[in-house]
Amino acid sequence: MEAVEALQRIAFLLERAQAPTYRVKAFRTAAAVVAEMPEEEVRRRAAGQTLTDLKGIGPKTAAVVAEAVRGEVPAYLARLEEEAGEPLAEGGLALRAALRGDCHLHSDWSDGGSPVDEMARAARDLGHEWAVLTDHSPRLTIARGLSPERLRAQLRVVAEVNEQLGDGFRLLTGIECDILADGSLDQEEELLEQLDVVVASVHSKLRMDAEDMTRRMVSAVASPLVDVLGHCTGRILGHRPESQFDAAMVFAACARFGTAVEINSRPERLDPPRRLLREALDAGVLFSVDSDAHAPGQLDWQIHGCARAEECGVPPERVITTWTADRLLDWAGST
Repeated sequence: MEAVEALQRIAFLLERAQAPTYRVKAFRTAAAVVAEMPEEEVRRRAAGQTLTDLKGIGPKTAAVVAEAVRGEVPAYLARLEEEAGEPLAEGGLALRAALRGDCHLHSDWSDGGSPVDEMARAARDLGHEWAVLTDHSPRLTIARGLSPERLRAQLRVVAEVNEQLGDGFRLLTGIECDILADGSLDQEEELLEQLDVVVASVHSKLRMDAEDMTRRMVSAVASPLVDVLGHCTGRILGHRPESQFDAAMVFAACARFGTAVEINSRPERLDPPRRLLREALDAGVLFSVDSDAHAPGQLDWQIHGCARAEECGVPPERVITTWTADRLLDWAGST
């Protein structure tokens, strides 16, 4: 196994297992350092035990490189692979097998941890045919939300990544657009019209009264520019309660205006809760099972959403992330 490949795989598995960011960063940093070195120097330093003289490589990452250079599967990687054999969730395998894409993921252009091309390759390597890049919009400054100028620049990057990846996978353009307090969208309409998919989410004033929150959300999902309502309650398990709103009215608006309800798969969100997921199902909405990944390994978290969808009886044909890219784009263009 190549040393860079081993380091990157370890980082992926650590992300998947929700390991602390500093541990993941150590392996991604080491991978970047080794990738810039001539192969012969890597071998020489591994043999002479001088890899740790390099900034960005510590004892644990140096051991991984040395084992890989000797043609071995690094012991640490082998242990992580064994642990990864245990399922992340009970159930959901049939729906996960039917998924073709992911409508919600972030890169280091906002609050993600990896470049656009790494996120795209990781999605492809998981078997997806497409994925939508949805970095944050401007008002979410804590997450380095994209100004109109930065978003336009990112569109050019997406086009370049698609050229690099070639056939078999497509990175679609998108945004996770803040729903502002009055229900308007946090980005220029002309830009939103250019994007393939728009996920709209509430990130601020999450405890506003139910009537105002309902009005806010209905206004957003009724917009022809919005395709997916992201993590509708805004909850963070154990830390932040659900926002209060008239779920029946919001889901009825989603059904009427053709806006999919996201089944957010992040372990700390699992949003919407099961009772609301069943209510949305009864309302006749479409769903989008999304990872909301902020790092490559988190893309594998979709199984959490798949398990909840299956448990609540969501039919695969009502899940837009089971569709082909062409069908998704046709639908998004007509909503």
